[in-house]
Amino acid sequence: MDQRHAPIYEALEKHRSDRIVHFDVPGHKGGRGNKELTDFLGEKCLRADVNSMKPLDNLNHPVSVIKDAQQLAAEAFGANSCFFVVNGTTAAVQAMVMSSCKAGEKIIMPRNVHISAINALILSGAIPVYIDPGINNRLGIALGMSTDDIKKGIEENPDARAILVNNPTYYGICSNLREIVELAHSHNMLVLVDEAHGTHFYFGDDMPVSAMEAGADMASVSMHKTGGSLTQSSLLLCGENVNCDYVRQIIGLTQTTSASYLLLTSLDLARKNLSLNGREIFRKTVEFAEYARREINSLGGYYAFSKELVDYDSVYDFDVTKLSINTRDTGLAGIEVYDILRDDYGIQVEFGDLGNILAIVSAGDRAMEIERLISALYEIKRLYSREPKGMLDHNYINPEVVYTPQKAFYSEKKIMPLRDSKGRVSGEFVMAYPPGIPVLAPGERITGEIIDYIAYAKEKGSLLMGTQDMRMENILVVEG
Repeated sequence: MDQRHAPIYEALEKHRSDRIVHFDVPGHKGGRGNKELTDFLGEKCLRADVNSMKPLDNLNHPVSVIKDAQQLAAEAFGANSCFFVVNGTTAAVQAMVMSSCKAGEKIIMPRNVHISAINALILSGAIPVYIDPGINNRLGIALGMSTDDIKKGIEENPDARAILVNNPTYYGICSNLREIVELAHSHNMLVLVDEAHGTHFYFGDDMPVSAMEAGADMASVSMHKTGGSLTQSSLLLCGENVNCDYVRQIIGLTQTTSASYLLLTSLDLARKNLSLNGREIFRKTVEFAEYARREINSLGGYYAFSKELVDYDSVYDFDVTKLSINTRDTGLAGIEVYDILRDDYGIQVEFGDLGNILAIVSAGDRAMEIERLISALYEIKRLYSREPKGMLDHNYINPEVVYTPQKAFYSEKKIMPLRDSKGRVSGEFVMAYPPGIPVLAPGERITGEIIDYIAYAKEKGSLLMGTQDMRMENILVVEG
């Protein structure tokens, strides 16, 4: 079997042609039980929404078509083994951490990780050793991990079990993965890569190095972000140093036992498409992104940043498919531009923070849509720009960690107004989503700077979440 095959898709097509009578779940019975749902999604889609059965294999114990599909994916990505994940890359990140570190064991990681990584610490009891990422003061964003900082972290924590790396970050910043892997392995530590935004590194030309090529031990890959599969479908890639049977058991702790065959098939077909056509797909993606970047920079007021940021340290490389745009010189926060684009121009970008927006570009876009985005940004600048006074200039605040995330999350807590919580220790998360990087995590000291940041983000329209209080006016703090 080679990359031209899609085993799950082929088995599902055969199953549908066999006209099996279903006395199993799901209860919609191929859509016949819910006409409105069938009209919305289509009969073909509903008939493919089936349960695990012998001809279609079982994700939690794959022995046939799912096993074959995962092996093809491993070969395509240059991994020793691969797991299909249908609980999103959140589940893949958590499986990496939980299979590498037990309760009380240390893991070195940047603080600007996705919330899924810190949630994994709460679930596992692993202890984080945070490496503060570099900060670009003009853009206000956290950068990658400096190898000097990692060396220091290893020297001070020689008993750490693993190092977790974001590569690339949401903005496209890449760390020196090869050197990080060499450092970690020389100290008997595993390297785990949150590669949620790096699917294309495996298939495009002149891309930053992928986790598997760099020799990392595990990588979580959001196929649905830039790989073309359905939302919530992901891959967990493993190298040869990993006990993949143990990893499968760990995945089973949090992943559903009722895996969606729509998601599984989308992973299978996306892998096939990337294997056969990925080079051309990402050539076109880069072409679109580079054109848009040049045109947006010519407008003035905006800064669509790219490889000029590379310093071979905390910015070792840059993902040019990422159309990251700083908006501060227009006097508008990124989230304000995000809202105007959607509400006034019918354009939905990936996210807006306090100083930037991110537009995800792919070969599925059309030239006219790229032009529409450029024109809308020009109009927004013309109509809404103002002096950039009183704007916050950063999206990352170095935390003061008092307790481990698990200890703080499960401690006795009390609720109090956020505005009065300065000096207390948070018992819950505060984050803007997207990108899902916590402003405040359980166990971290609440400072005046953090309180002001949250108030400013709310005022500008950021979607803040994580606290029990949906209005983000009160916060749970650790007692004592």
